[in-house]
Amino acid sequence: MKVCLISPPFPFSGRVPMVPPILEYLGALTLQTRPDIELQLIDANVRVLQPEGINADLVGISCMTATVTWAYRFADRLRAMGVKVVLGGIHPTALPEEAAAHADAVVTGEAESIWADVLKDAQRNALRKFYHGARLGLADIPMPLAGHVTGPYKFRAVFTARGCPYRCSFCSVRKFFGDSIRYRPIDQVVKEVETCCGRVYFNGDDNIWGGDSQRSIELFSELARGSKKYWYGFGDLKAPQGREGERLLATARAAGLFSVWAGWETSSPDGLRRYQAAAKQGANREDAIKRLKHHGIDVVLFMVLGGRQDSLADFERALETAARLGVGVHPVLLTPLPGTELYDEYRPYLLKERGWEYYTGVHAVFEHPDPAMTPAVRERKFYETSLELLSLPRILRHLFEIPLAGLPMTHLLSLMKQLPVRRAMQKAYAQWQSCH
Repeated sequence: MKVCLISPPFPFSGRVPMVPPILEYLGALTLQTRPDIELQLIDANVRVLQPEGINADLVGISCMTATVTWAYRFADRLRAMGVKVVLGGIHPTALPEEAAAHADAVVTGEAESIWADVLKDAQRNALRKFYHGARLGLADIPMPLAGHVTGPYKFRAVFTARGCPYRCSFCSVRKFFGDSIRYRPIDQVVKEVETCCGRVYFNGDDNIWGGDSQRSIELFSELARGSKKYWYGFGDLKAPQGREGERLLATARAAGLFSVWAGWETSSPDGLRRYQAAAKQGANREDAIKRLKHHGIDVVLFMVLGGRQDSLADFERALETAARLGVGVHPVLLTPLPGTELYDEYRPYLLKERGWEYYTGVHAVFEHPDPAMTPAVRERKFYETSLELLSLPRILRHLFEIPLAGLPMTHLLSLMKQLPVRRAMQKAYAQWQSCH
């Protein structure tokens, strides 16, 4: 049987040059289950893909909300040609009946427990409409097929855990992976980093500290014993304030951590409560940032802007926060993703003319009670704020805000991250202006 796994293209500029993790991991699971399968892995971000060019008996497409519109159209064309299609990922898990209209089968949740059944049923031409994946332990995750996906990639992703105990109303991670954290065995993570990753890699966990600082310290200590590599990832601001906070940061830095992307979310205490995001901030989140910087770790804060309670002043506060704390700030327009509490809250206000391809964090997708906060005004303010944060004077000033403890790699890698993002944002803004 011939199986083709596809990662859909993102409908926005500036994609990070990273191998799609789903292709490497699901590809490895496929061959672990059925070594006889003829497997093809395709990243549709790096080449124009036409259904007529697919030679497969079964095509699997993993979708997030922003990519699902393309996936539906591509799947419809494949099925019209007689090719069987399986859809999975976060969006089909949130809206399985919607996805089922475009697929021969829909996988909800994690694939490890049911992928063998999907392949067996596809071989027998007896696919079921739905396959519901269970949340298993992570001890038997196969080593990813590193090097099997062709493209202009600079680095790849590793995951060490799944699940999140926090209850942020705008996040779909907990609904997909669960609210208890499951960990991969440390020796398996270390082996993957050593054998599959280049000098720079991305930790794809929702929270690099997890819920267990001691386990993270053990992992970082083992990684530090290996070859010298540099990495970055998402982390909460609570763990660095904990009893083991200093040791946690010291071992993370020794293991090569050079940058943390943290959810600041909003500068408003009321906003944190509204988004149920206060728990991951800890008692003093500004102190956590100081601790991170003290260890030579660059900090980038995610901020959600343009919510129904927000005003234009919140965009200005993002600029002020970046300058006051000496950190990078990555703003996103609030986006109610299916499967989240925020989606249920905002459903009556969603702009029906805007399809899922608009749910990227750079578009306004709901009505605002303030007549002055039109979708166009919010989008323009988003681009202006982002480009000011990425202006050359701010980028250069930020390099001097990173402590000397980070020299030279933290400074160099910070610059290498920001300049491509700046170019991509300029391109995206030009495209936006041409349509307005």
